[in-house]
Amino acid sequence: MATPPFGSQQQHQQHQQQQRPPPPMGSGIQQSAASPMIRPANLPPLGSPGMPRPFQSPQIQARPPPGQFANQGQQTAPGSPAINPVGFMSGPPNGQNRSQPTTPRMQHQQQQQQGPPTSHQLHQQHQQPLHLQQQQPLHHHEHPSQPPPPQLGQHQQQQQLHPPMGQELGLMAGPPTSTPQAGSQKPKRMYPTGINAYAEPTPAYEATPSNHGFQQHPGVSAHYQKGDMQQQPPAHAQGSQFFVPGEKQPPAFGQSVPAYQQGHQPLQGQPLQPNVNQLAGQMGGMNLGNTGYGGAQGIVPVSTVALMGSVPKIYDLDAPPPPIRLPETASITQSPFANCDPSYKRSTLNAIPATSQLLTKSRLPFGLVITPYRSVKEGDEPVPVVSDSIIARCRRCRTYINPFVKFVEGGQRWKCNMCYTLNEVPSSFDYDSVTQRPVDRWKRKELNHAVVEYIAPTEYMIRPPQPLVYMFVIDVSYPAIQCGMVATAATTILESLDRIPNDEGRTKVGIITVDSSIHFYNLKAASGEPQMMVVSDLEEAFLPQPQDLLCNLSECRPVLEALLNRMNDMFKDTQNVGNALGPALNSAYKLVSPIGGKILCLQASLPNLKAGALKMREDPKLLGTAKESTLLQSASSFYKILAVECSKSQVCVDMFLFGSQYSDVATLSCLPRFTGGSTFFYPAFTAAKSEDALKFAHELAEFLSQRIALEAVIRVRASKGLRMSAFYGNFFVRSTDLLSLPNVPRDQSYSIEVSYDDNLSIPVVCFQTALLHTSSSGERRIRVLTLALPVTTSLSELYASADQVAIATLLACKGVERGMNAKLDDARDALTNKVVDILGVYKTHMTASSSGATPNLQICDNLKLLPLLTLGMLKHVGLRGGSQIPSDLRSYAMHLLSTLPSQCLIPFLHPRFYSLHDMPEHCGAIGDQGIEMPQAMNLSSERLSRSGLFMLEDGQNIFLWIGRDAVPQLCMDLFGVPNYQSIRGGKTTLPTLETDFNQRVNLIVNKAREMRRTSYYSQLYIVKEDGDPALRLWFLSHLIEDRAEPIMSYYQYLGHLKDRVNSASF
Repeated sequence: MATPPFGSQQQHQQHQQQQRPPPPMGSGIQQSAASPMIRPANLPPLGSPGMPRPFQSPQIQARPPPGQFANQGQQTAPGSPAINPVGFMSGPPNGQNRSQPTTPRMQHQQQQQQGPPTSHQLHQQHQQPLHLQQQQPLHHHEHPSQPPPPQLGQHQQQQQLHPPMGQELGLMAGPPTSTPQAGSQKPKRMYPTGINAYAEPTPAYEATPSNHGFQQHPGVSAHYQKGDMQQQPPAHAQGSQFFVPGEKQPPAFGQSVPAYQQGHQPLQGQPLQPNVNQLAGQMGGMNLGNTGYGGAQGIVPVSTVALMGSVPKIYDLDAPPPPIRLPETASITQSPFANCDPSYKRSTLNAIPATSQLLTKSRLPFGLVITPYRSVKEGDEPVPVVSDSIIARCRRCRTYINPFVKFVEGGQRWKCNMCYTLNEVPSSFDYDSVTQRPVDRWKRKELNHAVVEYIAPTEYMIRPPQPLVYMFVIDVSYPAIQCGMVATAATTILESLDRIPNDEGRTKVGIITVDSSIHFYNLKAASGEPQMMVVSDLEEAFLPQPQDLLCNLSECRPVLEALLNRMNDMFKDTQNVGNALGPALNSAYKLVSPIGGKILCLQASLPNLKAGALKMREDPKLLGTAKESTLLQSASSFYKILAVECSKSQVCVDMFLFGSQYSDVATLSCLPRFTGGSTFFYPAFTAAKSEDALKFAHELAEFLSQRIALEAVIRVRASKGLRMSAFYGNFFVRSTDLLSLPNVPRDQSYSIEVSYDDNLSIPVVCFQTALLHTSSSGERRIRVLTLALPVTTSLSELYASADQVAIATLLACKGVERGMNAKLDDARDALTNKVVDILGVYKTHMTASSSGATPNLQICDNLKLLPLLTLGMLKHVGLRGGSQIPSDLRSYAMHLLSTLPSQCLIPFLHPRFYSLHDMPEHCGAIGDQGIEMPQAMNLSSERLSRSGLFMLEDGQNIFLWIGRDAVPQLCMDLFGVPNYQSIRGGKTTLPTLETDFNQRVNLIVNKAREMRRTSYYSQLYIVKEDGDPALRLWFLSHLIEDRAEPIMSYYQYLGHLKDRVNSASF
């Protein structure tokens, strides 16, 4: 026989075999393996139990031709794992078993099977560049949703590509092979180009090596990762001695370190930390469960870090949560939006323990942090809207169809991912009623997006969608007039009329003013002038001309403008100090309750007449004692009873409180707490200070212009075995799992604790939040948020998946609840005890020091900042001990702690601290990502210098600290004054000058006010080193790493935690 011209006879046969088309189904022909890595298998005949039946749905069969599929020009060997015999199904129909092709092993996986490498192989490995050697282990731990890395060989790349498909998805493109071994990757499904196009390159923070090399920190801006502004920490801070190409190395001996980088250098005289990552990886393999979290990638290693003796790496506060490692078959589409974005919903654990015993053993809190109606800023993906009114829901548990359901029986039915009930697919699910043509179901928004909105049909409505209603209740007593609140409020409302949502012309507005009497205003007067009607009988207040008190904004606009223009002059000479807020709120409730809407209460004095009257109860002797919590509870049941009634009638109450003296925020904030509203507090407000007037006007205008959700209910569903056990936030709990919110403000957060009813025997758990609401434009809508998380039986995987930001958010809510209902000391002790439990369990079960005392504290890398955040709660004005904090300030801080979203709560607990006098030239300038901020520093007075300028901001206030030895040139460039003595401290507005430094600082201050999703406006304070002692102490109280009596410094707190951990058993 002649030798083939291109090689051996065996190669010739293999070449012909690869070019030969696959045999028809049921032929029983056995194919030879196309690759040594793929084992041959016999093709079962058509209709055998191991084979799914062909699809029957004509909508499913109407697929794009093979040329429209991704990688259509690629050749794939028959039997390749890229070929899915079912196509869109991730599991066999009717619970039947079918074989899966074996996943080819990577190069490093083959070496593990073949034993230790030979000397020749080692020589070849060392010939590779060093960075390639370090990146090799990355392949095994890639996120399952990411494309294969470029280091794979050509043959391996071809096996992972999607092959061409025929029109019939029921036809197999290759024979199935035997069942894969544990830990092998499952094959990807074949989808049209429109779905496969979602694939994106793996972010740097997800391509994490297994205890080798370094992890790139996404919390640092891109411009800090190159050039002389490289902000990566030095190699010894990571516990590894590998060299990473392109990473800036520690300065050589005698080389100066820039001041903005000193926050990431080890303290002098302190020993470097040993490399404990390798040990943690070994200990992490003690729990060898293969369920869920590791999936096809195997066990996820835990990177252990030592806390004591090292500076906290605060830039990780902005890092994303640990990646969610779902099996590749968990989602029916490959969309990157298939799982919920953390800004909408995040879990404290991104891998769910399979049993309640494992959760109890870990001592980790289990809960959800939900911000269902967060604002959408420039660059954010808008929430996709399903406008065809086709809403597919489970007939048993009422779960909405989502990317994690399974289609069975040829796509005619779908299996619920919560209760596993089979449901019929709606007949028009694959049909567009507008174009009268079939559509591709794989492009439907609810199958590709975890956050989606439906336009609800009439069966979701008890009544027609309500219009937007604003009823203003304004205090016009003597204190309100004197502080300028009335004039500022009237002007702001007048200027905001065009910003109030009024798309369909249905918005209604009404105004009530109150002192010792209640003043109503007829805004429908034919004369064009408003008519005031006074009701002095507070016992049985009635509504004069009720049909004319609440008017359409478009129709009564001229009369309303006339009233607002003269409101301040109407009461400018008043001497009335009485305030009948309770009767006024009752009257407003009677007006609004038939429709539902918002009551905006602007109050500058303590209610002192009739129902709802309050007394001055601030007692300095109680501050700092066990009885202080009584000042944080409501003093009158009137407001809570009224709040419950308002909630039933879809009426929300928002409070704007102005206090030159005691305002009893604890009592008046009951109304927003139970009606889904918001509380704003302005202590010592006076409109004569332009900064006070600007803050109030900005926040009121932003609040009025928000597009909010009305008459809403929220229900959170979970997979079988889990239930929602506790709720934190501003709402009224109508039933065990139904929250009633007459109003859902933008960017308000809700925290929910999750508990177990039964152990979990499923690989993936789903949480679905449904928000049924009326939009500001008058549409009844359903916003659905779906979050899927893997289930694990491994304690190491549980710790590796913990989200320290979500844990801190949940603990803050629990601490506030404990402080209000019990004692503040109990709340502080509970927070410390929780951290001790987490550290103790980790020491006992995850490190080599399982028993006995240890000289250091160790925790997994993703929880290394939890002690720092906990210390921030203990030093926060909402929970801090001491007798110098007024109860109004503490109550307002508690309100913020329990309602702020995580993006705003973390800076509120751990403020951002910047050095401005020596910041790089590009900071404060406009770059590719907008205004570039300086590198944040650790919150320690060690960073301060007598000649420097520093900025600290927490989302509510901005402080500019200037040292006493500041050079005259800095004072002139920034403030326009010749020297330090000429600078005026306190609440102020930064001047606008022509100097470059002044413009850069102004841009940084404005960026700090606008970069978060919130309507709060931060006031600016100039703090001089030798200036006002009270203002200086207020600034220093934010430096939480320092000691502040009676609370320990950060390193003392770590020592306290270490002693507690060493003295207890876990």
